[in-house]
Amino acid sequence: MVGVQVTFRYDEAFDPNVPRGVAAAAQKQFEGMPGLRSKTFTIDEANREAVNFYVWDSEEASRAFFTDELRERITGFYGVAPTIQFLEVAALVDNS
Repeated sequence: MVGVQVTFRYDEAFDPNVPRGVAAAAQKQFEGMPGLRSKTFTIDEANREAVNFYVWDSEEASRAFFTDELRERITGFYGVAPTIQFLEVAALVDNS
């Protein structure tokens, strides 16, 4: 499994309603997505960040999703360019 942390860092003009709106509009498109185990949308108002965390079945699936075109598109949605970090998932607890 692979985790992907996508971080949007804002300046003083951070409006938490922007990432809330993106999350509300995008949530359905991730439901049932092949290779994606989960996606979490988060907001850290104190640090002016929105962080999305994905868990993918494989590194191939995760890297295929995060294309240059997608990076450009989500930069437009959030208003800032993301930092994307690929991480090994050592263990996952799913209590659903």
